[in-house]
Amino acid sequence: MVMAIFEPLGRLAAMPRPLRNIGQRAALALLSLLLVALAWGSVAVPGIADDSAEPTTAANNDDSIGDFALYALIHQRVDAGDNYYAAAMEEQRAHNYPTRPFVTVRLPTLAAANAAIGPGLLKQVELLLVLAVAGVLFVRLRQALGMGQAGAAAVLTMLGGAGVMAEQAPHIHELAAGLLLSLALVLYRPDRLWPSLLAAGLALTFRELAVPFVVLWLAFAAIERRWREVWALAALLALFAGGLALHAQGVAAYATAADQPSPGWQGLEGPALPLFALARMSGLTLLPLWLAGPLAILPLIGWIGMGGRTGWFVALWSAGFFAAMALFARVENFYWVMMVLPLYLAGFAMVPRALGDVLAAATGRASKGI
Repeated sequence: MVMAIFEPLGRLAAMPRPLRNIGQRAALALLSLLLVALAWGSVAVPGIADDSAEPTTAANNDDSIGDFALYALIHQRVDAGDNYYAAAMEEQRAHNYPTRPFVTVRLPTLAAANAAIGPGLLKQVELLLVLAVAGVLFVRLRQALGMGQAGAAAVLTMLGGAGVMAEQAPHIHELAAGLLLSLALVLYRPDRLWPSLLAAGLALTFRELAVPFVVLWLAFAAIERRWREVWALAALLALFAGGLALHAQGVAAYATAADQPSPGWQGLEGPALPLFALARMSGLTLLPLWLAGPLAILPLIGWIGMGGRTGWFVALWSAGFFAAMALFARVENFYWVMMVLPLYLAGFAMVPRALGDVLAAATGRASKGI
């Protein structure tokens, strides 16, 4: 019964250029919704900026140094030889950050990477990852979309990875995780899973927010009846669950009864927050917010219009993550959006064709094969 439900989704995922086949009424409705969303974004996104500040989850902002500065302090202490959990707990308490529940303390992987190779070299590695994602994507798309669109997608991917140029880049967990998830997606081949699995597994060790990506991948594998892939992904999730349990024990070893609890994750900021975040954390930051915010909607249309497994996977992962941010993130958590970067911005390259397909469907030309 479950597979019968997923069968239409499987056919949809396999369909190239699905926006040509949505019907005239649906196409007109989509165009109307897009115009409304663009107009709304030009007003709503600048409104979010009025509430934004240096990223902080401290209970009292007067005592906060900002999330990135906090992580830099922790990483410096680990580099000096301190135990990660002792350093993280002490620094978070000292700067009025919560330490309960255990997920308020980041996984130790980024601290270990900074200690092992230094922030400068780590930043160069992250830049190489951006270039690798762009290069592999170009190779993957050039046959299906042509050299022009594939080249544009590669350049836009590099703009999506503009965050690696920030001074704080080596201390942003979501940046490292997002780069690895994008790499996992472009490396995916059903007959050669291990490179993609390795990249996704590494992303999990940097940020547990990568779990929904792996769950979505597992769902795609189940829909496509790739049972070996399903078991491999289930094993990856089980392995990560074990690692997360060890992380919880590491935090518990240095916990005290006086530790502050998190204020919670019920931001309910709405969809303007992820659009604002994309405008701040990618190459869109070069544009004014009233323009960058609504433009950040368009790559989603591009990926949907591309169709196929890659197009639908990027669209569903991105849209799902944006929805989670809209519901649970606070304004100061805007940097979470780096989990979908740099690949999301490549969708801009597919926007002209996607809009052309919608217009063809809206005018009835698609059904006539024009």
